[in-house]
Amino acid sequence: MDRAALAAFLRTRREALQPEDIGLPTGARRRTRGLRREEVASLAAMSTDYYTRLEQERGPQPSEQMLAAMARALRLSTQERDYLFQVAGRNAPSPTTTAAHVAPALMRVLDRLDDTPAMILSNLGEVLVQNRMSRALMGELTVYTGHARSEIYRWFTDPAQRRSYPEHDHERQSRAMVANLRAAYGQMGPKSRAGELATVLCEESAEFAELWERQEVAKRFADHKVLIHPELGPIEVDCQVLFTEDQSQALLVLTAAPRTEAFEKLQLLGVLGNERFPVSS
Repeated sequence: MDRAALAAFLRTRREALQPEDIGLPTGARRRTRGLRREEVASLAAMSTDYYTRLEQERGPQPSEQMLAAMARALRLSTQERDYLFQVAGRNAPSPTTTAAHVAPALMRVLDRLDDTPAMILSNLGEVLVQNRMSRALMGELTVYTGHARSEIYRWFTDPAQRRSYPEHDHERQSRAMVANLRAAYGQMGPKSRAGELATVLCEESAEFAELWERQEVAKRFADHKVLIHPELGPIEVDCQVLFTEDQSQALLVLTAAPRTEAFEKLQLLGVLGNERFPVSS
């Protein structure tokens, strides 16, 4: 671990990132160049003291998870992320690592989406980052670990996962998720995490195993769907998807038509967030 190089890199990348780059107001009395340390710490979900010690060459060696979180917070490119890992004494992540690095281009778009639910997912259905509206609508989806990080795995192994969709839509959702995983399997190969996930699900879910044998392949996100909020009930939303060039990540944006009941429900969620309407995972 090169403490001096790590500290210098974190400091310069923090100072190069402006508040408006991550959707924060600039503020008339702002004295700090770039972001404040506490802002980076908040974005990375770590304590300000921990991050400050890293910039002051006093902190312990960060874990791979911490480094991935800082890379996302600082909106690092893939090359910058790899350098961060290297000066911290860690191996740079491989393309199939569980610490998926969010594409900076998608993050820049997500940073500007504050009035409608949006999230970035991996090609295995892992939610990598959400905005506040997405958390209010669907709960915190970034807390899962292991195979459960994938919504595909949870869909076929956890009955509670299906409560967010009307029962009549379950079959279509099942087929879409298996087709998405089949597309990732073709892209990543049988010895990849996609292959591992398919093998585990074939063993744990007869429904998945039957659908997997159909060989359906597609990167599908329904253009229109109904989500069930535990307090507000059904909410009809339209889905728009923006993929990275290599198709490994997608920005999913959910909107409702103006002057509709669903639009009013999303506006209510935007005002009250998940404080009054807790969403169970």
